Amino acid sequence: MKAIMCHEFAPIDSLSYEEVPDPTPNEHEIIIDVAACGINFPDGLLVQGLYQLKPEHPFSPGSEVTGTISQLGTKVKHLKLGQRVIGLTMTGGYAEKVAINSRMVLPLPDTISFEQGAGLITAHATAHHALKQRAKLKKGETLLVTGASGGTGLAAVQIGKAMGAKVIALCSTQEKLLAAKEQGADELLLSNDPDLKDKIKALTANKGVDVIYEVVGGDLFNVCARSMAWNGRLLVIGFASGSIPEFPVNLALVKGFSVIGVFWGSFAQKEPANFMVNMQELLAWYGQGQVKVVIDQVFPLSQAPEALTKVFNRQSIGKLILTP
Repeated sequence: MKAIMCHEFAPIDSLSYEEVPDPTPNEHEIIIDVAACGINFPDGLLVQGLYQLKPEHPFSPGSEVTGTISQLGTKVKHLKLGQRVIGLTMTGGYAEKVAINSRMVLPLPDTISFEQGAGLITAHATAHHALKQRAKLKKGETLLVTGASGGTGLAAVQIGKAMGAKVIALCSTQEKLLAAKEQGADELLLSNDPDLKDKIKALTANKGVDVIYEVVGGDLFNVCARSMAWNGRLLVIGFASGSIPEFPVNLALVKGFSVIGVFWGSFAQKEPANFMVNMQELLAWYGQGQVKVVIDQVFPLSQAPEALTKVFNRQSIGKLILTP
């Protein structure tokens, strides 16, 4: 089979498209013939050795896939050959076939395309877990989303609205703000506005924000930390700016808010039952039209380095998808 391989931690353009042996399942795994794979910002960190996890080489990046089952492990009884599925794997998705633990796989409804399904896992599941389990977002609360035009940012906008929040979107350009508005954002602010803190204050009637979904880091994180409401929850999702901020902990003391880390990959591995419940809820919301996957572009598998570079440079609006 063909796959995108990482032979050493190096720049994204060092990834190679090559022939590799087909995977074989252990007793608890299935083999998925990959129809589509989602591309995510952490994939770019992973191949450069900048992520929390550091897989052994060689490996193929890619964590969210859709496709059909071509092989079953001997102890897999709840799935069947030829079934359309959606699955989560830590690595291996940028390939024509992938072995996945069967407990991290669920049926993909016929109403959802392979491309849409492959974009639904990581971004939407991260936003869902963050807002549901970590922030415990309540109806009527204010949610501010930074980087609100990216895959996970748009997902947070949609899910925040589905959960009944008032959503403020922060983006770097007017074009990106328009994309957030189309997905339900109630208020729009440019993240580079010199009066950003005052404008957030005005939009919240001087109260501050109940929940902030923060994906950018750097100076924007510091603005967010100073814009929190009492009993607010500041969700640390990632650092797309490339700058990990130093948090002045006295702000949490004085303003009475919580800083909450969100690492959805560990949640999915440590709490697979809750992961499955979340996915079922997401699929139901998708069926009701409350969430959808905004696909910026679909790339062939061979062009994965170009696609991943586009995501890593924050040049996409919504999700990028690979297809073998």
